[in-house]
Amino acid sequence: MAARAGAGSGADEDVPLLDDLMPWSVRPLRTGRPWVTGPDAGSLRARWERLVRSEGAERERLFRPTRSRTPRTPAAALPGQAASTVRFARETGPCPEPVRILHGPFDEQWLIPDHRLIDAARPELWRVADAHQLFAVEHGYVPQDTGPAVSVTALLPDGHSPAGRPGRIRPLYRRPGGLEPNLAPGLLTLLRARHGDAVTAESVLAWIATAARRSPAGCAVPLPADTSRWSAGVELGRELLRVQLRGAGGRERPRMPGGRRPYVRAAVPAAPTTLEYDAASETLVLGTGRISPVPPGAWEFRVGGVRMLELWFGRRTAAAAEPEDGLEALRPPVWPQEWTSELLELVTVLGLLAGLRTRQEELAQGPEIAPEELRAAGVLPVPAAARRPASVLDHQEEGPDGQFALL
Repeated sequence: MAARAGAGSGADEDVPLLDDLMPWSVRPLRTGRPWVTGPDAGSLRARWERLVRSEGAERERLFRPTRSRTPRTPAAALPGQAASTVRFARETGPCPEPVRILHGPFDEQWLIPDHRLIDAARPELWRVADAHQLFAVEHGYVPQDTGPAVSVTALLPDGHSPAGRPGRIRPLYRRPGGLEPNLAPGLLTLLRARHGDAVTAESVLAWIATAARRSPAGCAVPLPADTSRWSAGVELGRELLRVQLRGAGGRERPRMPGGRRPYVRAAVPAAPTTLEYDAASETLVLGTGRISPVPPGAWEFRVGGVRMLELWFGRRTAAAAEPEDGLEALRPPVWPQEWTSELLELVTVLGLLAGLRTRQEELAQGPEIAPEELRAAGVLPVPAAARRPASVLDHQEEGPDGQFALL
């Protein structure tokens, strides 16, 4: 670990990167064709049906071939998914059940989990995605960005970056079942020696959620030397995780305190085309629709310099404004009620996260574990094996055209 300038606060700092603490990371998914993801599962099924009913040149055109995928490209099944592995040019069956994913930092969408349709699906992520798994998503560095350096989800994240260079996806556990934390060897031992035996992999992730800060070299995570600051940071981090995980794993769903829950004051129209914010009344305006109260912090919440509410709305309305001759044209004819419910929850999530920023800033300063101590404990440098995925294949995975092989 070398000295780095300006890891978040503008001062010269020598602190570990997230890449040092959670060494196994995976690049973002690359779908290659936008029609395999979408805000509603019904549209994905309709796109599939249209595609498999087409033939020859029309199927080729609708498929949108790339160098990595064409209708004739062989592909293995995605781990844990039941999609067919025959060449897609011969596919006539039903659509695989769409799965919920996190598209970018805070946008929950759907994906057709079929390896034949995805240029780079990152099977190593699918192998460890289960009810015990959490994913830390590092956001690409953008100068003067005021948003978080990392977010956490229980959904499979695609790692899409709204701006700047893509970050990395870091599973908390290297194996299914919450086994083998994806932490630098020796890190838990060091932290337990300083802060007590209650330190776990999830409490380390909670501290990361609290303390991670942007750096040109990557996401920087200072480690506190005093237990009181560690404990306060972990407590805050658990709250940050609870909000971002939105009830996953039996957790409490996020809710604004003190009766500040946002409500629909005027129904969202069938086809809203504009999104505005009235700061005086804390109202989100979608055409003739009205939602309030919406905290200013929720409206101004940005990642990579991009306002999250505007990005979420634009993904659901921009395509309708410019009709396309392709599968993307298959979308809901009117604004679904589910989108309004999802928007209310997103407002709540962003508002709560914005409200916790002051506490995060208060914990940003204090004595830190020195690099020399990390090296003396063998935490640094990280061994190369810790940066590679664990071997988790205990069963056969279906290869192209139904062939099986134990890899």
